[in-house]
Amino acid sequence: MTKWTIGIIGGSGLYAIDGLRNAEWRRVETPWGDPSDELLFGTIGDVDLVFLPRHGRGHRISPSELNARANIDALKRSGVTDILAISSIGSLQEELEPGKFVIVDQFIDRTVARASSFFGTGMVAHVSMAEPTCPRLSSLAAAAVTAAGGTAAAGATYIAMEGPQFSSRAESLLYRQWGADVIGMTAMPEAKLAREAEIPYALIGMVTDYDCWRESEAHVEVSEVIKQMHANGEIARKTVAAFVEALPPERAPSPLDTVLDQALITAPEARDPALLAKLDKIMARVLGR
Repeated sequence: MTKWTIGIIGGSGLYAIDGLRNAEWRRVETPWGDPSDELLFGTIGDVDLVFLPRHGRGHRISPSELNARANIDALKRSGVTDILAISSIGSLQEELEPGKFVIVDQFIDRTVARASSFFGTGMVAHVSMAEPTCPRLSSLAAAAVTAAGGTAAAGATYIAMEGPQFSSRAESLLYRQWGADVIGMTAMPEAKLAREAEIPYALIGMVTDYDCWRESEAHVEVSEVIKQMHANGEIARKTVAAFVEALPPERAPSPLDTVLDQALITAPEARDPALLAKLDKIMARVLGR
């Protein structure tokens, strides 16, 4: 059994954590470059939290320019055991109306310009992404949304687009044909990197709009997205508090804590020391550090 340390990645609409005690912003350096911002450390009750504003305070960083490797590495270096990510999303289904919260359990990755792995030549690894989110965290997240006064839909498929432009109508209609339920720009490669870092990950999506597939409705405008983001933000902050309060007193081990045991393929004698040095925290458990 271990103590929970929850990493909260706040996307559009979530820039702060209510009820955080002993709050302190700290700079965390990583071998992958700078994370989006300093990290905010604090506690709610007996649970340690580490908050990272995904786009930086003031929403400075575009989705395509996020350094997701640095973000996840910084959380790992900060002792985070589990990640709850929160993002604004567009809806591709009629019943997922703006204002609704969605618990994502699957992804379709359509990003093309982002570094998507900590591993590469000199240290190759292949983690499974068949079930990309943590069911334990997702269940707690769904209950927390309800406790916060929101409405949550579970079991959604999220399509990650490159952005930063919104979809064309043809793309939006295609994604619906593929079976996607919601669309966003930031969950990939974030979820993949969390899996490589052996950190269980769950994603709460906050619906702000219907993308552009509904012919009877105007296309997406940032002003309308921002308006809905603010409306979602209060429930999102209450959700974080409810999520933390509902955690069991002790953290039981998760199968996701040891995924690298089945993922590493490069023979020890063929591993690149320089890459291993960058992987010092990501691979700390398997390297015995």
